Amino acid sequence: MRDATSRGTQFCQPGVPGSAEDALSANVWTPDEGGSLPVLVYVHGGAWQVGAGSLANYDGALLAAEGGLVVVTFNYRLGPFGFGFHEELADVDTGLHANWGLQDQMALLHWVRDNAPAFGGDPGNITLVGTSAGGASAHQLALLPQTKVLVRRVVEISAAHVRAPQLSMTAPHARASAERLADRLGTTVPGLRHAPASVLLAAWNELGQNRPAHSGREFRGPVLDGTTMPGYDHDSPPPDMPVMSVHTRNEGTFFTVPGMSVLTPPPPPATFLRLRGVVRDILRALADDVSEYDVQDCLQVYRDAAALGAFAHDPATVWSEVYGDALLRHRVVRLAERHVRIGRSPLYAMEFTHPTRVPGVGAPHEATSKFLFGTHATPANIDMFGDGPLERRVGTTLRQLVASFATTGHPSCADGPAWPALDEHGHGSLVLGGPDLAVVGRVERSERLRFWDRPGLAPWPTPHHARPRAAMTPAERVPAGAPPPLTDRRNR
Repeated sequence: MRDATSRGTQFCQPGVPGSAEDALSANVWTPDEGGSLPVLVYVHGGAWQVGAGSLANYDGALLAAEGGLVVVTFNYRLGPFGFGFHEELADVDTGLHANWGLQDQMALLHWVRDNAPAFGGDPGNITLVGTSAGGASAHQLALLPQTKVLVRRVVEISAAHVRAPQLSMTAPHARASAERLADRLGTTVPGLRHAPASVLLAAWNELGQNRPAHSGREFRGPVLDGTTMPGYDHDSPPPDMPVMSVHTRNEGTFFTVPGMSVLTPPPPPATFLRLRGVVRDILRALADDVSEYDVQDCLQVYRDAAALGAFAHDPATVWSEVYGDALLRHRVVRLAERHVRIGRSPLYAMEFTHPTRVPGVGAPHEATSKFLFGTHATPANIDMFGDGPLERRVGTTLRQLVASFATTGHPSCADGPAWPALDEHGHGSLVLGGPDLAVVGRVERSERLRFWDRPGLAPWPTPHHARPRAAMTPAERVPAGAPPPLTDRRNR
C-alpha cells in the first residue's frame, strides 16, 4: 500500500536533492468521481533530462474544475535512465532496449485507459497534451499504431520536434554512448543496471559534453530505434487524429535569458562579434556543413527584421530570436503546414503572445503551462507572469480552448472568435494575447522562417531539382525572396 495523498518524488535528475529512481507516480484531479468526463493527460517537458509531473506548476485542480475534465500528470524516466539504446539492456519480457521514458509514457496511457472510470473519466475520450520535450513525446506517441486505440487527439505545445541530428541520437551513436559510459564506470553494459543512480547520472552528464565529430549535435532525447521511435518527425506521416499545435512568440528567451531555465545558458553576447560566434554554434547544432556565408546570411536576415521593428537590435535579443526560430518555431510551423498538406485530420495552430512582466523576455517557451494550469499567480510565478485582469482572461481563454478541444475535438471559447482549422494558405492561426485577447489570422514570420528552409539546415528532404549545399555558390544558398549575403550586397 502506498501513500497517495501527496505528490511523489521527482525522478532522478541533476540539481534536485532527493530525486530518485523510485519516482514513477501519477497525479489525478477530477471534479466528479461518478461522471464520464474527458481525460487530459499532460506530459511535462525538461529536455528529456529534468522536470516532473508532480511540480506545483502542473497542479491540475483549476483546469479540471473549469474544463470539466479528469486531469492526469505523471513522472517518467529521464536522462540515461529514460533515453538511450543498447541491445544488452533489453527488457527480458518485451525485448525492447531503447527509450524507456517513452515506454513509461505509453504504460501510463494504458493505466489511464484501464482506471479512468474509477476517477469519473471516459476511457474512450483521452487527449494527450505536452510541452517542449513533452510535446515532442506526445507527437511521437501519436504516431504509434498502439497509441491510436488509446488517444483521441493531441495538443503539442512548443514541441521540441525530434529531428536529425539535433535533439536526438542515432542507434549507433547511442550504442557507443552506453559502451563509453560502461567503460567510464569500469563495468559492462549490463552492469550499468547495478551502478548507483547518482554515479551513473554524473558520468552520463560528463560524457554528454563530448559531442560527436566536433559538431553541435546533442546527445539527449529519444533514439531512433524503429520500434518505440520508428522515424523522425519530418519523415513520418502526421498524426491521424486532430492536433492542436502551439508555439510562443519568444521561444528563445527561455534558453538565453539567465534565470529562466534550470539548464544554465551561456552568457548573452554583449557584442556583435560575439553574436556571430553564438549564431555559428546554433547553425552547427543543425548541420555539420556550415560556412561563414551561412552565418553572415543568418545575421543579415535577423538584422533586417530588427531594423523593421520586429524586435530590438541588440545582440542578446537577436540571439534569442535566432535561437527560438532555429530550434523550435521553424519546425513547429513547418510540421503544422506539412500536416495540413498531407494529413487527414484537422490541425489548429496557435501563437501564444502574452508577455511576461520581465523586460526583454516577452512570451517565452513554457509560459503557456502557467496559464493552462492557472499557476501564473502562485507566489513563485506572480512576479514574472502577473495576475491582473488580462492575465486571468488569457488563462481562462486558454483553458477553455484546450478543454473544448479535449471534449469535442473543436476548440472554442466564450471570449474569442471562432477558430477554424489551419488551411493550406496559412489562414486560421489563432494569436492569443495582447489587447484584443484572441485574433484569427495567418501564420506569422514566414519570411524569417524561410532562412531555415535552405537545404542542409532544414531536415526536410531536398527537392529533386535542388543542388546539394556544398555544390552551391553563396548566392544560390539563399532562398528565393530572402536577403542576399552581405558580401554580394557590398559588390552591387
